[in-house]
Amino acid sequence: MARMAEKLAGKIALVTGATRGIGRAIAEAYAHEGAGVFICARNGAEIRTTLQSLRKTGAQIDGCAGDIGEPADVERLVELAIERYGTIDVLVNNASLLGARVPIATYPTADWHEVLRVNLTGIFLMMQQTLKTMIPRGQGSIINVSSGVGRTGRARWGAYAVSKFGVEGLTQVAADEVRQCGGRINAVNPGPTRTPMRAQAYPEEDPLTLPTPEQIAPVFVHFASDKSDETGQSIEAQEWLKQHN
Repeated sequence: MARMAEKLAGKIALVTGATRGIGRAIAEAYAHEGAGVFICARNGAEIRTTLQSLRKTGAQIDGCAGDIGEPADVERLVELAIERYGTIDVLVNNASLLGARVPIATYPTADWHEVLRVNLTGIFLMMQQTLKTMIPRGQGSIINVSSGVGRTGRARWGAYAVSKFGVEGLTQVAADEVRQCGGRINAVNPGPTRTPMRAQAYPEEDPLTLPTPEQIAPVFVHFASDKSDETGQSIEAQEWLKQHN
C-alpha cells in the first residue's frame, strides 16, 4: 500500500540529465513520492553510480546512457522506458549544456551547434517520442527546464540563452497543440541553484548562498502530480515555492 505522503504513486517518469544537480534531485524526489523513474544521461558510468545509489534508498528506478540530441538514442531511451514500465506519465527535459561564455561576435560555431543540438533539438526529440504515448491516452505531463536567460537575454550567455528562449517557445506551441487531449506542458525556471553548471557559470559566487536542487524539487513534483492542471505556463520555481509554502 502506498504511503499517504506519496504524491506520484503509480506514475512513471522519465528524467533526462539525471545523474547530477537538479535532474538527480528531481529523480530522487519522484521516487520518494512513489513514482517509477527512468533516468538518462550521456555518461554510462554516472548512470550506473546513480542507479546504485538511489536503489539503496528503496527507489524504483532504472535507466541507461544516451544522447538526447541523437534521434536514434531518443527512440531507444523512450522504448526502453516503456519496455521497463509500460508507459510514461511524466517527462522532465532537464539535460543541457552551458557552452562558451563569450560574446556573440566571437562565439565558436561548433559550440553554437552543439548547445542547440542538445538543449533545444534534444528537447524537441524527447517530446516528440514521448507524446506518441501520451496523446493516445489523453494525459501526461511534460516539464521543460528553462532559465532566466531564456526570458531576458544577457550578454555572454550565447547559445545557452538562445536555446532556452527556444525551449520557452517550444513549450507554448506544444502545450497549445495538446491542450484539448488533456496533456500538460510547462516550462520551469529553477532560478539560481547550487549546481555544478551554476558554479561553472559563476565561479566567483558563493554556492552556499543558493538553494539546493533538493529545495527546488517540490516544484517539479507538483507539476508532475494530478494536483496540477496548469499548461503552457512559464514558472519561476523559487517564486512558486514562496507562494505555496
